[in-house]
Amino acid sequence: MMPASLPRRAALAGALFLPSLARAQGPWPNRPVRVIVPFTPGGSTDIIARALAAELQAALGQPFVVENRGGAGGTIGTELVAHAAPDGHTLLMGHIGTLAVNPALYPHLSYDTVESFAPIVLAAVVPNIMVVNPRKLAANGIAELIALAKRQPGVLTYGSGGNGSAAHIAMVAFNLATGTTMQHVPYRGTAPMLNDLIGGTIDLTFTGGPPALPPVRAGTLRALGVSSLRRLASAPDIPTITEQGVNGFDATQWYGLLAPAGTPRAIVERLNTESARILSGERLRQRLEAEGAEPSPGPPEAFRDFILTERSRWAEVVRRANMRPD
Repeated sequence: MMPASLPRRAALAGALFLPSLARAQGPWPNRPVRVIVPFTPGGSTDIIARALAAELQAALGQPFVVENRGGAGGTIGTELVAHAAPDGHTLLMGHIGTLAVNPALYPHLSYDTVESFAPIVLAAVVPNIMVVNPRKLAANGIAELIALAKRQPGVLTYGSGGNGSAAHIAMVAFNLATGTTMQHVPYRGTAPMLNDLIGGTIDLTFTGGPPALPPVRAGTLRALGVSSLRRLASAPDIPTITEQGVNGFDATQWYGLLAPAGTPRAIVERLNTESARILSGERLRQRLEAEGAEPSPGPPEAFRDFILTERSRWAEVVRRANMRPD
């Protein structure tokens, strides 16, 4: 992790020349804006990024183009944005894994997940849903799954979108909370992992509502429990995990928009204002809530504080589980 003083100096230096640069280039945005998703298409990060990007494009009059730059647990795409020009034309859709877990899982990152970025808005929180392949596992609830896992330590396999992904860290937290051991199978994204789960290559996963609910509703996967402390409004028939005896269990994903550190405050504030308006609007709110995502906009400073709190929380989970990149 880079020393905190380096990004501050870089941000200060940027602040000295960015006003003249902005005058030379004209009003922002004056060309297409890239929104980097550091994972392959099909996962919650991608789904939420595309929904928000389409609305920002309509509001701001320039294309907001989502680019998937997956690999290395999201660090490749995140690094790209950390080192991009701080002019508001390259943004990151970050999430719990890339911003809160990876600093502990990958100790030699070339960026800092707070100091290298200008947080814009916490876009949404997404409770995880524990889903199993019903043809492979007879479990109909969390207690039955725990019993199966304890009878066969290390035999059941769970997939994730990669090391440090939301599914990975949620399953690690679940194993710690229940005293179970299951084998992690990382993929290069949520979509290929779900395909293998539906096909029977792996046994289960713990992923967000946007990718999990469609196969659950289609009957190809069975939902056992929700990771939040209250049930999903869009799937009220799925009980929470804490209801099923794992008291206080809470492993919720979250997603937010960020720019490179040094991005002019006026651009950050405009993006925050437009994003908050869009996320609070009926159209996008209903769309996200139907997929198990809960819009959660607030000011940039609140998002920064939230990242710091989550980083501390999940670093402890990484330490307790002795997690290593697979």
